[in-house]
Amino acid sequence: MFAIMVFLWCWAMLRMQFEKKKLERIFLLIAIAWLAYGIGMEFVQKYCIANRSFDLGDIIADGVGCVTGLFYSKMRYLPKRNLKE
Repeated sequence: MFAIMVFLWCWAMLRMQFEKKKLERIFLLIAIAWLAYGIGMEFVQKYCIANRSFDLGDIIADGVGCVTGLFYSKMRYLPKRNLKE
């Protein structure tokens, strides 16, 4: 799920006319934001929802998904763009 969300948000940013370096930073910030969301949800489960617990494995899975979505987006979108270096 996190790979898909990172991929879709990166795709949405392509409509903006950013330079390639700035677009790479935006892609990275998107992945970091989704990872922070995943970590935040683990704390919500621990402290706010009954019968749910904090799981480090879920955070690792979220991180793997974010990195996968980031690399796939960079491979798919950035080489095709005729952007200013």
